[in-house]
Amino acid sequence: MGNPSGKLAKVYKKLHKWPGLIISVLLLYYSITGIFMNHREFFSGIDVSRTILPDNFHYRNWNNSALKGNLIINNDSILVYGNIGVWVTDSTFKDYRSFNAGFPKGMDNRKIFDVLRSADGHLYAATHFGLFAYNAKLKEWVKFALDVDIKRFVAIESIEDTIYALNRSYLFKGLSNGSHTVFEKIELQKPSDFQNEVSLFKTIWQIHSGEIFGLPGKLFVDMLGIVTIFLSLTGIIYFIFPGWIKRRKAKTKKSTNIIKVNRWSLKWHNYIGAWTFVALLILFFTGMFLRPPLLIAIANAKVAPIKYSHLYQPNPWYDKLRDLLYDENRKIFLLSTSEGMYYMALDDLQPLFIEIQPPVSVMGINTLETFSNGAYLVGSFSGLFLWHPSHPDIYNYAQGKIYQGNPSGRPIGDYKITGHITDVAGNQYMVDYDKGVIPLHHAQVFPPMPENVLDESKMSLWNLALEIHTGRFFQSLIGDFYILIVPLSGLASIMVVLSGYLLWRKRYRKKIKA
Repeated sequence: MGNPSGKLAKVYKKLHKWPGLIISVLLLYYSITGIFMNHREFFSGIDVSRTILPDNFHYRNWNNSALKGNLIINNDSILVYGNIGVWVTDSTFKDYRSFNAGFPKGMDNRKIFDVLRSADGHLYAATHFGLFAYNAKLKEWVKFALDVDIKRFVAIESIEDTIYALNRSYLFKGLSNGSHTVFEKIELQKPSDFQNEVSLFKTIWQIHSGEIFGLPGKLFVDMLGIVTIFLSLTGIIYFIFPGWIKRRKAKTKKSTNIIKVNRWSLKWHNYIGAWTFVALLILFFTGMFLRPPLLIAIANAKVAPIKYSHLYQPNPWYDKLRDLLYDENRKIFLLSTSEGMYYMALDDLQPLFIEIQPPVSVMGINTLETFSNGAYLVGSFSGLFLWHPSHPDIYNYAQGKIYQGNPSGRPIGDYKITGHITDVAGNQYMVDYDKGVIPLHHAQVFPPMPENVLDESKMSLWNLALEIHTGRFFQSLIGDFYILIVPLSGLASIMVVLSGYLLWRKRYRKKIKA
């Protein structure tokens, strides 16, 4: 009879060797881009020219989230904003002048979510890395020094002489005084139906990035990225060199430096892989669920926050606030959160859940505006909808029909809405992530992006790392198959790590017995 243990070792070796050679190349770019993504603010000043990137990353017709909205100052002075920063244009949307002085260097620092002009004429901007006011004397944006953990501000509203600004966790309130405005930080009250739960998606995301344990957790995952790079490179070395080494040794009859390097790399490849294999399995497994199709399975699931982790917060709204809109007619705030839509009265700011909810993609809301007859315009990657909180029917504004739901379960709709534009004549345009600016129920075409905007609107290193890490970067090469890169590479990585550990254990035990 043969040796079952020996046959099993051969199976482990095949599962580790050949798939490992292929997956090691992918793991190299996963590790490098993952480290960049873990420290967004640190790398925020570094951009990459879109001209050297694949065609689908070029700006055309204001696509790729270039625009989120606009603010009409007067007929010949309109501010447009989005991922390109803030620009001043005229009523024709043809001539543009940069209005980004004061924002730190880098396109990530010019990612604008909202711009407001208060009743006294001051301008405010909610950005990815803070809240700003425009100083007319200095002719530049000035950042407020606010006590925040999450620097991302998502909305600004004004009521008479008071400014309300929303970041992902708190509401800020202050009397409008431009860059000298003093803000009070307000923790919103618990809703009546509050349950201390967080999304499973967020939990898995923070485990994958290490953020669930704050900066130490992120640094630990960075270390795992460096370990993965080391294991990939040493694995490639050991795969390529053994045959060449045997021939060289037979010819020279003595050890060479390359033989010593190969032995050293194999030794530490085995030891480091054995010491970290559990953490690597968790890293690869969690990464598989952060992109479709596996994302669909966890998109709406809720779990209790892990105690003593970054998700276990006393603030019931920590990292759950997404947008804010003041309804002048109803005298209420409409509050968009990751838990759904709420309204708040001004006197108590108590969020109250609204029973009839609009469709909002798991990727978050991008448009929230008042419409007519008590309705609101709501846009996300699910589409663009007219929603009335007291009416059961929701209207698909982009397609001109009653919304029938999304039976496919996909987190995106036919239109991936990233913004909404209204010109001085009242013509409306929706902004689609892929198609750019599209006229809404009229034939007036929106002018193309001018050269000066194109030249200045690069891609941040963080966004490029994200596109590579998620596989979207390769869509132009392999089409829709790119969506399978993450789950398939995750499965292959788990198989390679697990088979490598089992193979090492067999050989390690054999050495001990000997």
